[in-house]
Amino acid sequence: MSIFRAYDIRGKYPSEINEEIAFKIGSAFGKFIKGKKVVVGRDARESSPELRNAVMSGLFSVGKEIIDIDLSTTPMFYFAVNWLEADGGVMITASHLGPKFNGLKLVGKGGLSLTYDSGIGKIEKAVKEEKYMPCKYDVVKKDVKEDYLNFLLKEKINFNGKIVVDTGNGMMGLVIKDVLNRLNVEYTGLYLDVDCSFSHHEANPLKEETLLELKKVVKKEGASLGIAFDGDGDRLGVVDEKGEPIYGDFLIAIIAKNILKKGPAKILYDLRSSRVVPETIKEMGGIPIKSRVGHSYISRKMKEEDIDFGGELSGHFYFKKTFYVESSILALINILALISDSGMKISELVKPLKKYYKSGEVNFKVKDKEGKLREIESIYAEKGAKIEKLDGITVEFKDWWFNVRSSNTEDVLRLNLEADTEELMKEKLGEVEKIIMG
Repeated sequence: MSIFRAYDIRGKYPSEINEEIAFKIGSAFGKFIKGKKVVVGRDARESSPELRNAVMSGLFSVGKEIIDIDLSTTPMFYFAVNWLEADGGVMITASHLGPKFNGLKLVGKGGLSLTYDSGIGKIEKAVKEEKYMPCKYDVVKKDVKEDYLNFLLKEKINFNGKIVVDTGNGMMGLVIKDVLNRLNVEYTGLYLDVDCSFSHHEANPLKEETLLELKKVVKKEGASLGIAFDGDGDRLGVVDEKGEPIYGDFLIAIIAKNILKKGPAKILYDLRSSRVVPETIKEMGGIPIKSRVGHSYISRKMKEEDIDFGGELSGHFYFKKTFYVESSILALINILALISDSGMKISELVKPLKKYYKSGEVNFKVKDKEGKLREIESIYAEKGAKIEKLDGITVEFKDWWFNVRSSNTEDVLRLNLEADTEELMKEKLGEVEKIIMG
């Protein structure tokens, strides 16, 4: 499997990604982007300083001016690229993956990420032709943390409850204490020290097993909710006061409600989201906009269409205020503000959103992914379904719908299905599974 992926570059260190490859990527990326100024940030993995140094050497070798912000969350890195008016940036991180992995996120002007189609593919090709010629380099060091916090925390909230926060020893530990103290929010912290060996648990709130201690402490302390962040701090997971995880699409609806209290706005949601999300947005006077999955596609669409807020099922939340890229902190602030203003528990805010029955994401090993998608389209077109091909294939009927999309890195099809009743959901899930596996 190539380390050059749909949205970033990742691999095992040092067998798949190392100083030589990082230098070549830095050099190739430096030639690819227009302009001179490049921001470089990193997470706290043991291998990150060496990869950072190699990237900087590569950038300097092709005449780039480097701003080193050193340790950073990924959202703070995006902020730095915009705040410092840079022409691009490189973040050294493998996000939620374990300590044996590392990687690079490449962004252009405005902090918008490169996709494989918009640049990573060209850089992969160039890396094969680049020579490994490391050199000494000069950088400007810049600490953007205070500017970042001042930028995010302009509005005050009056949250009177208590929360439990688990950063999983990831990069959000750099800033979350300052955020909560400035907001005057009472909290209990779990694994807030930055240690990217991730010795306590994987920093990935999508996996429910990583939330076990968070759930336990929330219930024990009678907290209003629990919050978990992933390794590089660009994803947010939430459990309610009973310790029950809240789906990412329900969080989109909750954050949208808080934003739409202030007036009409465009709200983006990913196409795997429950039908209740666009319904809620419309009820609140907003304009729902459906999007394909993926950071790079969403941030670009938000900027092109001037969308106020967007979210993904995976816990990525994007804001116009933060230059159309993720801000897990701003997502948290909006959630706390709605709880405070409504006087309701978060479980009470979620309850009316549970009007449909969801399969969750089900993965299938399939060799001929495109052939199977064509087969599904043909079968359901004959049944009179509404067919949409924004990302994979979405099949819609009045009382149920599903989306099947290809993995970018594996021979896997990912299925999400929803229906008006539990019985119909189970019946149709079996029907679609039979077609995919047939």
